[in-house]
Amino acid sequence: MFLASITSGYWQSNCYLVAAPGLDQCVIIDPGQDSAAQVRSVLAENRLQPRAVLLTHGHFDHVADAATLADEFNIAVYIHNADQHLLRDPGAGLSREGAAMVKKLIGDAKIEPARVENYSPGSPLNLARLEFRVTEAPGHTGGSVLLSLDYCSHPAIDQIVFTGDVLFAGSVGRTDLPGGDPEAMRSTLSEVVLQLPKGSALLPGHGEQTTIGDELTTNPYLQPNFLRN
Repeated sequence: MFLASITSGYWQSNCYLVAAPGLDQCVIIDPGQDSAAQVRSVLAENRLQPRAVLLTHGHFDHVADAATLADEFNIAVYIHNADQHLLRDPGAGLSREGAAMVKKLIGDAKIEPARVENYSPGSPLNLARLEFRVTEAPGHTGGSVLLSLDYCSHPAIDQIVFTGDVLFAGSVGRTDLPGGDPEAMRSTLSEVVLQLPKGSALLPGHGEQTTIGDELTTNPYLQPNFLRN
Protein backbone atom coordinates (compact mmCIF):
# COMPACT_ATOMS: atom_id res chain seq x y z
CA MET A 1 0.00 0.00 0.00
CA PHE A 2 1.15 3.51 -0.84
CA LEU A 3 0.61 6.02 1.96
CA ALA A 4 1.79 9.62 2.08
CA SER A 5 1.19 12.18 4.81
CA ILE A 6 1.19 15.96 4.39
CA THR A 7 0.94 18.55 7.18
CA SER A 8 -0.10 22.05 6.24
CA GLY A 9 -1.93 25.22 7.11
CA TYR A 10 -2.41 27.52 10.07
CA TRP A 11 -3.75 24.63 12.17
CA GLN A 12 -1.12 22.08 10.99
CA SER A 13 -3.64 19.49 9.85
CA ASN A 14 -2.72 16.12 8.39
CA CYS A 15 -3.73 15.17 4.86
CA TYR A 16 -3.20 11.63 3.55
CA LEU A 17 -2.92 10.04 0.10
CA VAL A 18 -3.58 6.31 -0.15
CA ALA A 19 -3.21 3.88 -3.07
CA ALA A 20 -3.53 0.13 -3.41
CA PRO A 21 -0.28 -1.73 -4.20
CA GLY A 22 0.79 -1.39 -7.81
CA LEU A 23 -2.10 0.88 -8.75
CA ASP A 24 -1.89 4.35 -10.29
CA GLN A 25 -5.11 5.52 -8.62
CA CYS A 26 -5.45 6.97 -5.13
CA VAL A 27 -7.76 8.72 -2.71
CA ILE A 28 -7.05 11.95 -0.86
CA ILE A 29 -8.12 12.24 2.78
CA ASP A 30 -8.69 15.61 4.48
CA PRO A 31 -6.93 18.09 2.18
CA GLY A 32 -6.80 21.10 4.47
CA GLN A 33 -5.61 24.65 4.13
CA ASP A 34 -2.64 25.10 1.77
CA SER A 35 -2.35 21.37 1.10
CA ALA A 36 -3.20 21.44 -2.63
CA ALA A 37 0.30 22.25 -3.91
CA GLN A 38 1.88 19.48 -1.83
CA VAL A 39 -0.82 17.03 -2.91
CA ARG A 40 -0.17 17.83 -6.57
CA SER A 41 3.54 17.28 -6.00
CA VAL A 42 2.98 13.82 -4.45
CA LEU A 43 0.58 12.90 -7.27
CA ALA A 44 3.07 13.93 -9.95
CA GLU A 45 6.08 12.32 -8.28
CA ASN A 46 4.28 8.99 -7.91
CA ARG A 47 2.24 9.18 -11.13
CA LEU A 48 -1.03 8.86 -9.27
CA GLN A 49 -4.51 9.91 -10.33
CA PRO A 50 -6.96 10.76 -7.54
CA ARG A 51 -10.36 9.08 -7.67
CA ALA A 52 -12.04 10.75 -4.68
CA VAL A 53 -11.57 13.07 -1.73
CA LEU A 54 -12.67 11.64 1.63
CA LEU A 55 -13.35 13.88 4.62
CA THR A 56 -13.32 12.70 8.23
CA HIS A 57 -15.43 15.73 9.19
CA GLY A 58 -16.31 19.19 7.95
CA HIS A 59 -14.04 21.61 9.81
CA PHE A 60 -12.23 24.12 7.64
CA ASP A 61 -8.73 22.98 8.58
CA HIS A 62 -9.54 19.57 7.05
CA VAL A 63 -11.61 20.59 4.03
CA ALA A 64 -10.19 23.93 2.87
CA ASP A 65 -8.59 22.59 -0.33
CA ALA A 66 -11.11 19.79 -0.98
CA ALA A 67 -13.05 21.74 -3.60
CA THR A 68 -9.89 22.98 -5.31
CA LEU A 69 -8.57 19.45 -5.81
CA ALA A 70 -11.89 17.73 -6.45
CA ASP A 71 -12.97 20.24 -9.08
CA GLU A 72 -9.54 20.22 -10.71
CA PHE A 73 -9.61 16.43 -11.14
CA ASN A 74 -13.40 16.17 -11.63
CA ILE A 75 -13.87 13.83 -8.68
CA ALA A 76 -16.35 13.71 -5.82
CA VAL A 77 -15.89 14.74 -2.21
CA TYR A 78 -17.35 12.33 0.35
CA ILE A 79 -18.62 13.64 3.69
CA HIS A 80 -21.20 12.66 6.30
CA ASN A 81 -24.48 14.45 5.64
CA ALA A 82 -24.48 15.98 9.14
CA ASP A 83 -21.35 17.98 8.25
CA GLN A 84 -22.12 18.82 4.63
CA HIS A 85 -23.39 22.31 5.55
CA LEU A 86 -19.85 23.18 6.69
CA LEU A 87 -18.72 23.04 3.06
CA ARG A 88 -21.16 25.87 2.33
CA ASP A 89 -20.56 27.81 5.54
CA PRO A 90 -17.16 26.93 7.03
CA GLY A 91 -17.50 29.41 9.87
CA ALA A 92 -20.58 27.64 11.21
CA GLY A 93 -18.55 24.94 12.94
CA LEU A 94 -16.00 27.24 14.54
CA SER A 95 -15.67 29.64 17.45
CA ARG A 96 -16.14 33.35 16.79
CA GLU A 97 -12.36 33.72 16.62
CA GLY A 98 -12.00 30.74 14.31
CA ALA A 99 -14.72 31.97 11.99
CA ALA A 100 -13.03 35.38 11.85
CA MET A 101 -9.73 33.70 10.97
CA VAL A 102 -11.37 31.74 8.14
CA LYS A 103 -12.97 34.94 6.86
CA LYS A 104 -9.55 36.59 6.88
CA LEU A 105 -7.97 33.66 5.06
CA ILE A 106 -10.51 33.15 2.27
CA GLY A 107 -12.83 36.18 2.28
CA ASP A 108 -15.99 35.33 0.39
CA ALA A 109 -14.45 32.46 -1.58
CA LYS A 110 -16.56 29.31 -1.79
CA ILE A 111 -15.16 25.97 -0.66
CA GLU A 112 -18.10 23.76 -1.65
CA PRO A 113 -17.10 21.24 -4.34
CA ALA A 114 -19.11 20.71 -7.49
CA ARG A 115 -19.60 17.02 -6.67
CA VAL A 116 -20.49 15.95 -3.12
CA GLU A 117 -21.45 12.45 -2.02
CA ASN A 118 -22.64 11.36 1.42
CA TYR A 119 -21.28 8.33 3.22
CA SER A 120 -23.47 5.32 3.92
CA PRO A 121 -22.01 4.27 7.29
CA GLY A 122 -21.95 0.53 7.73
CA SER A 123 -21.63 -0.09 3.99
CA PRO A 124 -18.19 -0.59 2.40
CA LEU A 125 -16.93 2.30 0.29
CA ASN A 126 -14.95 0.98 -2.68
CA LEU A 127 -12.71 3.50 -4.39
CA ALA A 128 -9.48 3.02 -6.36
CA ARG A 129 -9.55 -0.69 -5.38
CA LEU A 130 -9.51 0.26 -1.72
CA GLU A 131 -12.35 -0.83 0.55
CA PHE A 132 -12.99 1.68 3.31
CA ARG A 133 -15.16 0.99 6.33
CA VAL A 134 -16.97 4.15 7.37
CA THR A 135 -17.94 4.31 11.05
CA GLU A 136 -19.96 7.14 12.54
CA ALA A 137 -18.08 8.76 15.43
CA PRO A 138 -19.92 11.94 16.50
CA GLY A 139 -18.81 14.22 19.29
CA HIS A 140 -16.21 16.53 17.80
CA THR A 141 -18.77 17.26 15.09
CA GLY A 142 -22.09 15.63 14.35
CA GLY A 143 -20.71 14.13 11.15
CA SER A 144 -17.31 12.87 12.29
CA VAL A 145 -16.37 9.44 10.97
CA LEU A 146 -13.55 6.92 11.22
CA LEU A 147 -12.21 5.61 7.91
CA SER A 148 -10.65 2.14 8.18
CA LEU A 149 -8.64 0.00 5.75
CA ASP A 150 -7.36 -3.55 6.18
CA TYR A 151 -3.58 -3.74 6.26
CA CYS A 152 -1.43 -6.86 5.87
CA SER A 153 2.10 -5.52 5.40
CA HIS A 154 3.10 -5.54 9.07
CA PRO A 155 2.69 -8.47 11.48
CA ALA A 156 1.44 -6.26 14.32
CA ILE A 157 -1.02 -4.15 12.28
CA ASP A 158 -4.39 -5.44 11.06
CA GLN A 159 -5.90 -2.16 9.91
CA ILE A 160 -5.22 1.52 9.42
CA VAL A 161 -7.78 3.95 10.84
CA PHE A 162 -7.93 7.59 9.79
CA THR A 163 -9.37 9.15 12.94
CA GLY A 164 -9.69 12.80 11.94
CA ASP A 165 -10.24 14.81 15.12
CA VAL A 166 -11.94 12.02 17.06
CA LEU A 167 -8.72 10.67 18.56
CA PHE A 168 -5.14 11.91 18.70
CA ALA A 169 -1.98 10.57 20.28
CA GLY A 170 -2.70 11.28 23.93
CA SER A 171 -5.87 13.28 23.44
CA VAL A 172 -9.25 13.61 21.72
CA GLY A 173 -10.99 16.29 19.69
CA ARG A 174 -12.59 19.22 21.44
CA THR A 175 -16.35 19.25 21.88
CA ASP A 176 -16.98 22.91 22.74
CA LEU A 177 -17.39 24.16 19.15
CA PRO A 178 -20.76 24.44 17.38
CA GLY A 179 -21.89 20.90 16.57
CA GLY A 180 -19.73 19.40 19.30
CA ASP A 181 -21.31 17.18 21.95
CA PRO A 182 -19.40 15.90 25.02
CA GLU A 183 -21.85 13.08 25.71
CA ALA A 184 -21.77 11.94 22.09
CA MET A 185 -17.96 11.95 22.29
CA ARG A 186 -18.00 9.77 25.40
CA SER A 187 -20.31 7.34 23.63
CA THR A 188 -18.04 7.31 20.58
CA LEU A 189 -14.97 6.66 22.72
CA SER A 190 -16.70 3.86 24.65
CA GLU A 191 -18.68 2.21 21.88
CA VAL A 192 -16.49 2.82 18.83
CA VAL A 193 -12.89 3.63 19.74
CA LEU A 194 -12.56 1.10 22.56
CA GLN A 195 -13.89 -1.59 20.22
CA LEU A 196 -11.18 -1.10 17.61
CA PRO A 197 -9.05 -4.20 17.01
CA LYS A 198 -5.84 -4.33 19.00
CA GLY A 199 -3.86 -4.23 15.75
CA SER A 200 -5.19 -0.83 14.69
CA ALA A 201 -2.72 1.85 13.59
CA LEU A 202 -4.26 5.30 14.03
CA LEU A 203 -3.57 8.18 11.66
CA PRO A 204 -5.09 11.31 13.21
CA GLY A 205 -6.02 14.70 11.82
CA HIS A 206 -3.27 16.41 13.82
CA GLY A 207 -0.01 15.24 15.32
CA GLU A 208 1.79 11.94 15.09
CA GLN A 209 0.43 8.52 14.30
CA THR A 210 -0.19 6.08 17.11
CA THR A 211 -1.77 2.71 17.84
CA ILE A 212 -4.91 1.75 19.71
CA GLY A 213 -2.74 -0.32 22.06
CA ASP A 214 -0.71 2.73 23.08
CA GLU A 215 -3.82 4.87 23.45
CA LEU A 216 -5.62 2.33 25.62
CA THR A 217 -2.64 2.47 27.97
CA THR A 218 -1.71 6.16 27.96
CA ASN A 219 -4.60 8.29 26.67
CA PRO A 220 -6.42 9.78 29.71
CA TYR A 221 -9.66 10.11 27.72
CA LEU A 222 -9.87 6.36 27.19
CA GLN A 223 -9.61 5.49 30.87
CA PRO A 224 -12.64 4.29 32.88
CA ASN A 225 -12.61 7.29 35.22
CA PHE A 226 -13.12 9.71 32.34
CA LEU A 227 -15.65 7.61 30.47
CA ARG A 228 -17.80 7.09 33.59
CA ASN A 229 -18.14 10.83 34.27
